[in-house]
Amino acid sequence: MNMAVLPIRRDLKFNLPADKATDWHHAGMHVAQFFNTMSLFFPVGERFFIDSVRHFRDQIDDPELKKAVTAFIGQEAMHGREHDELNELLQNAGVPAKAQEKFVHALLKGIQKYAPAKFQLSATVALEHLTAILADSLLRNPETLAGSDERFTALWNWHALEETEHKAVAFDVYTKVMGKTLPGYLLRTSSLVLATGIFLAILYPYYIENVRRKGGLFNLRGWMTSLQYQWGKPGTLRQAVGDWLDWFKPGFHPWDHDNRHFLTQIDALLEAITDKEAA
Repeated sequence: MNMAVLPIRRDLKFNLPADKATDWHHAGMHVAQFFNTMSLFFPVGERFFIDSVRHFRDQIDDPELKKAVTAFIGQEAMHGREHDELNELLQNAGVPAKAQEKFVHALLKGIQKYAPAKFQLSATVALEHLTAILADSLLRNPETLAGSDERFTALWNWHALEETEHKAVAFDVYTKVMGKTLPGYLLRTSSLVLATGIFLAILYPYYIENVRRKGGLFNLRGWMTSLQYQWGKPGTLRQAVGDWLDWFKPGFHPWDHDNRHFLTQIDALLEAITDKEAA
């Protein structure tokens, strides 16, 4: 197994300011709503990840991987809780968060009901790769969030750091279950194509609707700014394309993208969050 890092469960609260929920990003509402729309996927998605990995926990005999799985479950539960809080703020601010979450929840429940457990695990490792490379893109480009509301910035940075910390856990479980076999390779690669397609096909219509709800549908400058952040410079999505393609290498492992150096930021982030709670 190629385990570079043992994740740690951290119980953090960000106390996000409700009045800034839809307009917390320094570049304006359109960029804030793009991140907010991604948040709508996290609570139900992370519960799906937990269930998928937990199903195979008894098949793991490596004590380090067992510890990592426990920490992975703990971290994902915390991410779900904090994004639940953000999504509640969005709902109260006029974004149809509950209806959008309900659709994603129904989709994932359908997969759990009809798809084999190994397919659910392959969907999890694919989506974990997607979140890990987006997290890396965010961490590599701190200007993406610089100048935005401190609490929202802390939430996204914390989530990105912990996604980095546990990015190989589900993958290592998958390798243990499937082995380094051709069927295992074909399942995980096809799952990434499918998962990415479905994610984007839901994300963008939701995003457009969420901007419309806040009166920005015909604000061309806002859309151009957001597209620049996604695909131009800093290009959160554009910068993840190369790492996305690496998934198709037969011997790929998530720690082939060795970005452990970002994890040195965690202590400073924890200290800043603790100081805000005490203030």
